[in-house]
Amino acid sequence: MSDSAIKVEGLGKKYNILHKQKEENDSLIAALAGGIKNTLSGISRESKEDFWAIKDINFEVRQGERLGIIGRNGAGKSTLLKILSRVVKPTAGRIEYSGRMASLLEVGTGFHGDLSGRENIYLNGSILGMGKREIDSKFDEIVAFSEVEQFIDTPVKRYSSGMYMRLAFAVAAHLQTDILIVDEVLAVGDAAFQKKCLGKMNDISNSEGKTILFVSHSMQAVQKICTTGIFLQKGKLIEQNSIDKIVNKYLESGESGQAIYEIPEPKELSYGFAYKVFIEDIQGSILHEVPVGSEWRVRILFKIVKPVEHFIIGLGIVSSFDQPIRTSWSEPEDLGTGDYQMVFDHSDIKFTSGVYKLVIGLSSHVRTFQYLDNTVSVFISDAGEAAANARIINTNSGLILNPMQVHLTKLS
Repeated sequence: MSDSAIKVEGLGKKYNILHKQKEENDSLIAALAGGIKNTLSGISRESKEDFWAIKDINFEVRQGERLGIIGRNGAGKSTLLKILSRVVKPTAGRIEYSGRMASLLEVGTGFHGDLSGRENIYLNGSILGMGKREIDSKFDEIVAFSEVEQFIDTPVKRYSSGMYMRLAFAVAAHLQTDILIVDEVLAVGDAAFQKKCLGKMNDISNSEGKTILFVSHSMQAVQKICTTGIFLQKGKLIEQNSIDKIVNKYLESGESGQAIYEIPEPKELSYGFAYKVFIEDIQGSILHEVPVGSEWRVRILFKIVKPVEHFIIGLGIVSSFDQPIRTSWSEPEDLGTGDYQMVFDHSDIKFTSGVYKLVIGLSSHVRTFQYLDNTVSVFISDAGEAAANARIINTNSGLILNPMQVHLTKLS
């Protein structure tokens, strides 16, 4: 198979979706009679539909390559990884492997809850075909990296999800394998450990020549780790190319982030409510991801159902670690009934790449009558061409990227 680590040909996975046909019966007796009639006649009131989670997937990963698998939720990424990891059997197609493989998919995959962390390390090594001496040589490294030394002899079912993930990643990354498959599970860990994991994947690929398949919704992480990528859309492979080209194609497709948020009408109405939020550039075009360093705005559509005095909309920005960053608010106004919009312009401040939560509050001089704190997000990305923005020196040096007024004075 030459220098290929994985070769996929015509891969597909089909599921049967069961639909129950509903019969309207006016009474319990009619419903029971209908059920008996169907049983006696052998007529089924259920229908099946074929659903292909992935279909006709073809690609090749060379030894030592780092492949990013990109696509929105439901594109088939996790299904593909489960098939590649031999967790799920394909309906069609074939896969050729070269070398040992370890995978880190869902938290807990491959671990036995009743066994201790120590026992699970040896269990996983044995499954990979490693001998005790081989596992012994890596054991201390695994425990140190996972940061669970104190609990290594505790059954893993008592671990938190973060501890579970740390040990699982440490095992997958340190044992003697040729291929490492990692899903979005890294999102469970804290920011410091995520950075540690990304660094480790870079190290083992560069120094050990390990092949890596990586799924993440963070384009920044994918571009830092991967050299090539594939773009999945509705279960089909759209393109395989260099990671920069794949990320750009994904961003241009409009599938990377949500830009328009529909907000359900509250069950109890007081003065009014916001019902739609747009993430846009300054000209009003929709932005699924905001290029780092770019100007952007938030447009909020709201309805006033009862005249309100001293009306204010507040907009807060919160980091992915729930750290409040900024709060802005409108000038107080007396409003009559009707539909309105409010625009918050963020051209005066630049944020580093990441996912930020927007908090929206509608209030009068008496009280807040609508508060949305887990509904709207904005995705700021330094992926693709945005990373070349001349104004940005280092997007990892703090949350706020705005330049300060600096004055140079010659003293002698």
